[in-house]
Amino acid sequence: MRIVLAGASGFLGRPLVLALAADGHQLALLTRRPRGAIPGIQQVAWQPDGMAGSWAEVLDGADAVVNMAGESIAGARWTAARKAALIESRLLSTRSLVAAIDCAMARPGLLVNSSAVGYYGPHGDEMVTEADAPADDFLGRLSLEWEHAAQAAESGGTRVVLVRTGLVLERDGGALKAMLPPFRFGVGGPLGDGTQYWPWIHRTDWIAMTRFLLAHPTLRGPINATAPTPVTNQEFSRTLARVLKRPCLFRAPAFALRLAMGEMADALLLKGQRVVPARAQEMGFRFEYETLEPALRAILR
Repeated sequence: MRIVLAGASGFLGRPLVLALAADGHQLALLTRRPRGAIPGIQQVAWQPDGMAGSWAEVLDGADAVVNMAGESIAGARWTAARKAALIESRLLSTRSLVAAIDCAMARPGLLVNSSAVGYYGPHGDEMVTEADAPADDFLGRLSLEWEHAAQAAESGGTRVVLVRTGLVLERDGGALKAMLPPFRFGVGGPLGDGTQYWPWIHRTDWIAMTRFLLAHPTLRGPINATAPTPVTNQEFSRTLARVLKRPCLFRAPAFALRLAMGEMADALLLKGQRVVPARAQEMGFRFEYETLEPALRAILR
């Protein structure tokens, strides 16, 4: 396949590009700042401003477009300005890609667009699938707008897949990288009361699922990129401590996290959702890491 990727320079994008290149696909990367040459991979400078620029010609004749562009949700405290940047970075990049798809002579047949399990909002211990409605909070509204922007490509015949990603685990980035130092020093533990569910997925399975979606000829709509066995934060903490052979004694008080992080503490750490990958399992996707402890042992061995 010929695949165009946007926002593929980070924790998820870099290994995905390597995996797709190893599969033999022809890749073009849309980037704000093209870097040193990558053998066999085209780099195209773009400006995601909501419109199609001269860069749009690279989408002409592509089989698929993968959009991962957007500012990091956990990158900074959620001030009004930060929230606006989070919204703008997602909506403008998606609208730019949809505009480029619409003006292509040979229209890409598939758009795989990022989204997040924050779409669902807090759900306690209730099981959550792709059929559940969006939450009326910041992440829920942001995810809904993001998905609507991508679904605009369907009017011209492009299939759209919306990947609602959970907590992706690997040692070189994401939440796990931030959690490892306190646990290694023996001062890690649950956050708040620890009863909130954390839907997680090993990065290897996230990459495998993206490859699976690209190869699936009929899939459209939302899909949860999470492992089949979400765990509570307390279970996660105890499992991580056990794998590291460290104690799990120190609980981070909810008030301290809210004081340090503001609204973001509840949205990302103290509340959660028991999300399961219902559609991926229905389609026959096989996870390499279905449960947490083997996943953490593989990462930290």
